[in-house]
Amino acid sequence: MTSKIKPIAFYLPQFHRVEDNDKWWGKGFTEWTNVAKAKPNFEGHYQPHIPREMGFYDLDNVERMREQADLAKQHGLHGFCFYYYRFKDGKRILERPLDKYVESDIDFPYCFCWANENWTKTWDGLDKEILLEQNHGGKDDIDFLIELLPIFNDDRYIKVDGKPVVLVYRADLFKDAKVLTQKWRELAREAGFPDLHLCAVQFYGIDDPTQFGFDAAVEFPPHTFIGPENRPSESIDISNPNFTGGIVDYRKVLSQAINKPNVDYVRYRGIIPSWDNTARRQDTGHILVNSSPSLYRFWLSYIASQTQADELNPDNFLFVNAWNEWAEGAHLEPDMKYGLGYLEATLAVVNQKKLDIRDYVVNENILNFILQDMNSSDIAALQKAFNLSYHQDNTVENIQIARTEGTSDFVKFRRKFVQKFPKLSQKILPLYLKLRKVK
Repeated sequence: MTSKIKPIAFYLPQFHRVEDNDKWWGKGFTEWTNVAKAKPNFEGHYQPHIPREMGFYDLDNVERMREQADLAKQHGLHGFCFYYYRFKDGKRILERPLDKYVESDIDFPYCFCWANENWTKTWDGLDKEILLEQNHGGKDDIDFLIELLPIFNDDRYIKVDGKPVVLVYRADLFKDAKVLTQKWRELAREAGFPDLHLCAVQFYGIDDPTQFGFDAAVEFPPHTFIGPENRPSESIDISNPNFTGGIVDYRKVLSQAINKPNVDYVRYRGIIPSWDNTARRQDTGHILVNSSPSLYRFWLSYIASQTQADELNPDNFLFVNAWNEWAEGAHLEPDMKYGLGYLEATLAVVNQKKLDIRDYVVNENILNFILQDMNSSDIAALQKAFNLSYHQDNTVENIQIARTEGTSDFVKFRRKFVQKFPKLSQKILPLYLKLRKVK
């Protein structure tokens, strides 16, 4: 059996009251304020997202973080990647949960991602209505790393060959990223570490991390996945007349993700369980429709297989966006609709539990992936799968097995399949015909 993957989940520490948020958004504001006020924009739109096991927790209580770590560990997560909010002149915000976690004895690995863009009222990091400003290009950038050096000595802090893992959300915002990262590495070595393992989140325009002086890239869906090519094929009747946001199909995003070509640099694959930030931006958010634990599990299985085969990623890291982004609809934490579904799917993949071919659509990449280790039961399932009738308006759970093998519709489907996937057809058709004779 190959080595297990190590999923690391991004973690938002905004579920507690802070003075700045009281001033900007009103007394008592936390991220739960956004979550609770969300409303559907169309029939079947899943809003609001209501937490189940963890409830509307307060991260000022570090014991809630202990419960989260236990839940994550039980379901195969390797660690949390905490967003680290630090701004001009060393101003920090949402720091209390992180500081308490570091000071605690919670036995669960972690690392930091510097959310190094401006904090704005529009929740998008753009330069309109800036609440907290960054000041890249000078002492602030150096002090960020100096601030973390003592924490790197924590045995729980995630490292690669002794090098502390540090993520940066917007490497493109640095004045001279290569000069800065070189200085950071010097500081780390002076502090007794062999180096740093620097990871650049793949924000728009950030591909090869070495161009910025970083060691690895981290995929960050939905970034680069919400273009018009992934809009739903079926029409959606919007009930909110003010909605001008975007809607994309999780199934198409999945397909785009698993078809991404290999790269010649270190890239940690990324995944989202779902996405819907209309809790923050009711009229202008982006929504992924047709997400489900089943599809998430397939996507995770696919990139897990790629990760295990990637010689540039011997640590088998991949990143999940996110553990608790409730106002963005991206959370592994259990909710009232899916319960533990996403966590159980994660555990199944980590434990390398095989997929059931009958649960998934006909697709060359999917079938090639599953064909890697077929057994007799898979062959029987494959016979049924070849008779699969898949309709675009169905979710994966509603895919039906066709009973009309002799109809012209099936003949058209089979002909189209052979034309589209000639190599795969050469493998499957002889087996299929043989099985039909046996039947």
